This record gives sequence, structure tokens and C-alpha cells, in this order.
Amino acid sequence: MHRLLRVTAHRPWPVPDRPWIMRQNWHDLLFMHWPLPPQDLRPLVPAQLELDLYGDQAWIGVVPFWMSGIRKRGLPPMPGLSRFPELNVRTYVRCGKKAGVYFFSLDAANSTAVWAARKFYHLPYFRAEMRAEERGEEIVYSSRRLESSAEYSGRYHPVSDVKLRVKGSLEHFLTERYCLYTISEGEVYCGDIHHPPWPLQDAIANVTKNSMATAVGITLPPAAPLLHFAKRLEILIWPLERV
Repeated sequence: MHRLLRVTAHRPWPVPDRPWIMRQNWHDLLFMHWPLPPQDLRPLVPAQLELDLYGDQAWIGVVPFWMSGIRKRGLPPMPGLSRFPELNVRTYVRCGKKAGVYFFSLDAANSTAVWAARKFYHLPYFRAEMRAEERGEEIVYSSRRLESSAEYSGRYHPVSDVKLRVKGSLEHFLTERYCLYTISEGEVYCGDIHHPPWPLQDAIANVTKNSMATAVGITLPPAAPLLHFAKRLEILIWPLERV
């Protein structure tokens, strides 16, 4: 048994009883979240999925980070494929009683990863020129999608100690998600993941460019986003399963 599977009490449902297939590490992750009226997102989310609301609001997230140690189960990391930045635009959905994440877009700085995620996970991945650098306390991050004008540029850092967020809080709702949903040929697929509880810190950010949501037809509200930072998290991933 992988050591991560010894800590499961925080999960909203049991770990899948089939084998996991991939492991990843996520680093220097910034959650940027905005509330939106549900009617703004409903046309953009497949009808098979229910919007998951908090306080009668839907939520949109823009999430930059970088990954390392990407490997299939039983294999070492592959040179050139195991470390790169990624940035996603996401919202929160339900299928039946199971809450998860729905991705509007995912940008990655690795062509092979983009191809594989599109083919095997039916996810809207895009190739981008990206950079994530640690400069003192700050993470300096930039992304420019190669096939469109979707861009992100900014710097961010934590401003509090790590705090595990309690069930029922907004922070818990936005981050403690243990599956993703995607649609292929009209069928709903679910991909389970597992990790320890998010080691969240409050954060501040200076974002100079952010057209990631606009690129998928979403207008962000003028209010400042809710910001949280996580330094590192280890993830186990299962294959997609048709719902």
C-alpha cells in the first residue's frame, strides 16, 4: 500500500478499490477564486453535470502551479516529461451525490502531456509557454497559450501559517475535491484522485495579466479574488471511469 493511502479519514468517500495508475507532486499552487451567479456558468457546463454552489453562488477558479515527479505506477519519472508548469480554469460540479471539479481549460508546458491528457482523459489541455520561478518568498509565474491569446502573468506568496480548513467552510468547499468530471461523446467520466488535506495558507498576489477565464467565455467580476497558497502536495491518480 502506498503511504498516502494510510491517511483517508478526511475523504468524502472511500478510496477507489481499483489500482491507482499515476503519482504527481504539485508545487507553489495559487488558488484564485471568484463568486459568480450560477446563470453565468450554467450554459458553459455540460447539462449532465449539476453546478455545485456555496452560498447560492457558483465559483470560478484560476489555478497556477507546477508539477514534478510525474510517473506511472511502478516506473521512474520519465526524462523531460516529469516536471513542468500547469494552469487551470475550473468550477465545481456534482454528478449524483459526488462532488468534483470541472475544467474549462488546462494549460501545460509539455506537448506530450497535453496530447496524453486530451487522448486518455478527454480534458481540454492546451500547449503554452510557461515559467514558474521562486524569487525569495515570491513565486513569479507566466503563461502564454500558443494557439490563442490566453495569458497569465503575476507574482504571489503566502502571508500566513499553514491551516487545515474545516469541513463546511468556503475554503474546504473550494479545495477538498477528490475527483474530476469530463464528457466524451455525451458520456460522463469521473477521474478519482487522492491526497492529504490541503496545507492552505492565505496569500497575496500581484497579477498583471489574466485572460484565462475570458478565453473560455467567462467574465470575472471586478472584486478581488479569494487567494490561497499551497507549497507542496503529493497526488495519486486513478484512470477515468464512466459514470
